[in-house]
Amino acid sequence: MKTLVLVRHAKSAWGDPTLADHDRPLNDRGRRDAPEMATRLRERGVVPDAIRSSTAVRARTTAEAMAGTLDLPAGVLLLDERLYGAGPDTILGVVAELDDEVGTAMVVAHDPGMSDLAYRLSGEIEHMPTCAVAEFRFAVWSWSEIPDAAAVAVHLDTPR
Repeated sequence: MKTLVLVRHAKSAWGDPTLADHDRPLNDRGRRDAPEMATRLRERGVVPDAIRSSTAVRARTTAEAMAGTLDLPAGVLLLDERLYGAGPDTILGVVAELDDEVGTAMVVAHDPGMSDLAYRLSGEIEHMPTCAVAEFRFAVWSWSEIPDAAAVAVHLDTPR
């Protein structure tokens, strides 16, 4: 079994128009929501062995907050510039590269790619609000099988 956890980055701040999109930080709500969603994951027994995050500040900060709340060791979280603005195929490409020893993986990235991928994998999740966590379980041995596999279980959790 493989478990893929998709996380749309937490709510970001729009207050500084001079910042590039890539550099936008989390706002207060985002800084509250990310640890809360990680706590909910732990309560369900879902703790990632690997996290891949977009390099954008808002995604990276979300991933760092979640990894910290889950007490994950250094090295579990890796940044991947391909996830910034990525569509479903690119996200799945990053997932397919994961070591097959990894049982649970988390990807932290952006919309519309995350919502599009969540819909592709579930057929029911049409939109992932900020800091939403979509969990997919697959009866496969390898991450490279995920693009062609049907999820055997789907769970969506949102901060609100």
